[in-house]
Amino acid sequence: MLRAAIWAVSLVWAGASGAMAACAEDRVQVRGDWGSARFTVEIADTPEERALGLMHRETMPMRAGMLFIYPRERPLAFWMQNTLIPLDIIYFDATGQWVSIVAEAQPLDETPRPSEGPAQYVLEINGGLAEQFGMGPGTVLRHPRIPQDIAAWPCDEG
Repeated sequence: MLRAAIWAVSLVWAGASGAMAACAEDRVQVRGDWGSARFTVEIADTPEERALGLMHRETMPMRAGMLFIYPRERPLAFWMQNTLIPLDIIYFDATGQWVSIVAEAQPLDETPRPSEGPAQYVLEINGGLAEQFGMGPGTVLRHPRIPQDIAAWPCDEG
C-alpha cells in the first residue's frame, strides 16, 4: 500500500516537473494535430542578435534552432543573407499561434520572406523538418517568454 502511494505521488510530481521542464529558456515545444516536438534553441531578442541570426553556420543539430523574440506583434520578414543552411522559418503571433511558414528557405537568398500576418515570435529550424513532422496551421508554440496569461499553450499545461 505504501509503495503504491509513493509511486502515485512520484507520477504526479514527474508530470508537474515535466510540464515545467518543457518551459525552459533554451527549449521550445510545438504541437498540433500532427503531434508535438521539442527543440533546443538559442534566443535572439536584441536587434544585434536578430540581425545575426543563424548566419555563417555550416551545420545545425537536427533538434536545434533559434527563437527570435520581438517586443511586439507586427508584420515581419526574414531573408537568408549569409545563411549557409536551408531553414524552415515559422512565424507565430503574440499568443504562440501559427501565422505562416517559409518552408526550406534557400541558403544565401536575399529575397525578403514576409509573414502572412502579424507575428512576434519566429522559430528557425532545419529546412524540411516542419513538413516532416506535419506542422501547419493550428500548430502552437510553448516558451516561457510568451506571456503566460495570453499563451495559446501555457507552461503550466501538460
